[in-house]
Amino acid sequence: MLSVLRVHLPSDIPIVGCELSPYVLLRRPDKTFTTDDVPESAPLDGHFLRYRIQSDRKVAVCSVHPSEQATLQCLGCVKAKIPVAKSYHCSPKCFSDAWQHHRVLHDRAASAVNENGNEEEEIFGRFNSTGAGVISASLTGSASSTSLINGSTPLYPTAVTQRSGGETWFEVGRSKTYTPTTDDIGHVLKFECVVIDAETKLPVGHPNTLLTSRVIPAPSPSPRHLISVGGADMMGQLDSDGRLSSSGTFTVLSYNILSDSYASSELYSYCPSWALSWPYRRQNLLREIVGYRADIVCLQEVQCDHFDEFFAPELDKHGYQALYKRKTNEVYSGNIHTIDGCATFFRRDRFSHVKKYEVEFNKAAQSLTEVAVQTTQKKVALNRLVKDNVALIVVLEAKFTNQGADNPGKRQLLCVANTHVNVQQELKDVKIWQVHTLLKGLEKIAASADIPMLVCGDFNSVPGSAPHSLLAMGKVDPLHPDLLVDPLAILRPHSKLTHQLPLVSAYSAFLRGIGLGSEQQRRRMDPATNEPLFTNCTRDFIGTLDYIFYTADSLTVESLLELLDEDSLRKDTALPSPEWSSDHIALLAEFRCVPKTRH
Repeated sequence: MLSVLRVHLPSDIPIVGCELSPYVLLRRPDKTFTTDDVPESAPLDGHFLRYRIQSDRKVAVCSVHPSEQATLQCLGCVKAKIPVAKSYHCSPKCFSDAWQHHRVLHDRAASAVNENGNEEEEIFGRFNSTGAGVISASLTGSASSTSLINGSTPLYPTAVTQRSGGETWFEVGRSKTYTPTTDDIGHVLKFECVVIDAETKLPVGHPNTLLTSRVIPAPSPSPRHLISVGGADMMGQLDSDGRLSSSGTFTVLSYNILSDSYASSELYSYCPSWALSWPYRRQNLLREIVGYRADIVCLQEVQCDHFDEFFAPELDKHGYQALYKRKTNEVYSGNIHTIDGCATFFRRDRFSHVKKYEVEFNKAAQSLTEVAVQTTQKKVALNRLVKDNVALIVVLEAKFTNQGADNPGKRQLLCVANTHVNVQQELKDVKIWQVHTLLKGLEKIAASADIPMLVCGDFNSVPGSAPHSLLAMGKVDPLHPDLLVDPLAILRPHSKLTHQLPLVSAYSAFLRGIGLGSEQQRRRMDPATNEPLFTNCTRDFIGTLDYIFYTADSLTVESLLELLDEDSLRKDTALPSPEWSSDHIALLAEFRCVPKTRH
C-alpha cells in the first residue's frame, strides 16, 4: 500500500509571489520515493495523490455583498482555480440567487479544461445551467459541508476545519503548488497531501499536514538606473523606464546568478535560509533580469536543469531566444543535471542567431599537453589544466537600424563571448591560460569577419591581475608577479601573452563620463584600475571579478547600469541577501555601433 511518510518545503517561510512546491516522501512495501515519481494525472500502483492548501485568514468577505462576512465557499471555484475572492458568499440564499451570474465563471473554467483535455474526473460534480453538482462548504467551522444541490462526494469532507485555538481555515488551492498572494501576508498556510485509491476515489489513510510560518511580502530592493555617460552628443531620450530609447543602440547584461549547488548556508550563513532557497531566489533573479530589459543577457553559474526547466521557458515568454553551454564533467563528480554553465539570451525582435561556438578549455588543455609538455609530465599537466570551465561565443545579426554607420545597407553583426573562468586563486597560470585561449579564438573570428565584439563574464580575476591586464591592455608585463606561478612553463615565453583586439572595459566609461550621474558613480569606481570597487561582495571577499569588455574601434558606450555601494546593500554589507539573490551584482552597458576606425 502506498502511504505518505513526510511533507516538507525547501523553506518554511512563504514569500508573496514565490511558488511553494512541497517535497512529499512516499513509501510502499518495496521502496521509498518522492512525488516526482507520481504524476497527479497518472496513478501509481492504483493510487494517486491529491493536495489541499488552506490559509488561516480570519475574515472572508462575500463576493456579492462586500459589507457581509462570508459563511460559505464555492468549492467549484477553488477546483477550477478561479480567484478565491469570487468563491465566497454570505449565505446559501446569496449563492443560489447569484448562481446565474456565478455559473459564467464555472463555464469559462470548464471550457478551458475541455480545450486542454479533461484528464481527471471532476470531483465536485459537473457544472450545468441549473447548478447541479456544485458543492459549497460552510465557513462557520461545522463538521460537515453544506450542499446546495446534491453532487458527488468531495475527497475531503469539508473545505474548512477547526484548529485547537478556534481559528478558521479557508481553502485557497487544490494543487501541489501554491503561490502566495498579498492576501496571504501575515497568515499561516497549511498543506495537506493524501493518497487516493484510483478506483474508488476515496482517501487511503489520513492526510499528511504541513504548517508554514506566516507569509511575508517579497523584499523589494531600490531599482538600479541606467546612467548616461555619453554627454551632450548622445542620441535618443530616456523613456519612462529610465532607459535610453534609441533605435541604434542595444544593451548587454552580464550576471553570475550563483548556482543553487553553491548557495549553501555554510558558505552564506549571514543570509536567511528562506532567501537562499532556490524557489525564492529563482523568482527574485527572474524579476531582476526581466526588469533590466536587456537586449542580450549573459548569465553564468546557470545549472543545466534550471536552464531547461526555468530560465529558458520563462525568458522565452519575454521574447528571448536561449543558448547554453554547460561545463564539462571531467572534474565534476555531482549530479550531471545540476552542473552549471553559461547561458546567453537575446531578444528575438532585436537580433537573429547566426552562429555559435563552444569553447571547452579541457579540450584545449589536452591539445596543449600533446605538443608543449613532455610525456612524463602529461598527467601532471592535465590534472592542473583540466577544470571543466567553458565559454559560449555567439554571433548575432542586428534587426534594428544602426544610426551613424558608414554603410547603412551592410549587415550589422555582433560577436558576444560569455565565460566563467576557473575560481581557484592558487591556479594563476590556469586563469591566464584560459583567458588567453579564449582571446586567441576571438582573434580568429575577428580575422574572418569585420565584426564588433563583446567579452562578458565572471573572470575570477581582480583588476590588475595578469588575466585582467591581458584583457584590458592586450599584454602582460613580463615582470608581473602572477607569472611567477607557472609550474608547467605554459606561459613562456611571456612575450606571447598578447592579443590584437582593441578591448576596453565598459565600466571605465564612468571615469570619462560627464554629468551628475557619472559624478556619483565615480565614487564607486577605483581610479587606479578604472574598474568598479566591487562586483562580488561576501563576508570573506569584496572586489571586482566580473567585466564587460568591448572592441573600442567599433563600439562606444552610451550608458551604464549604476553600481551599488556598500551602504546600498544590507547592514551586514554582504551578498546574497533577501533583496539581491546572488553574491555578484549584475553589470549592464548600452552600446552603439560606430564606423570602424581606419589607420
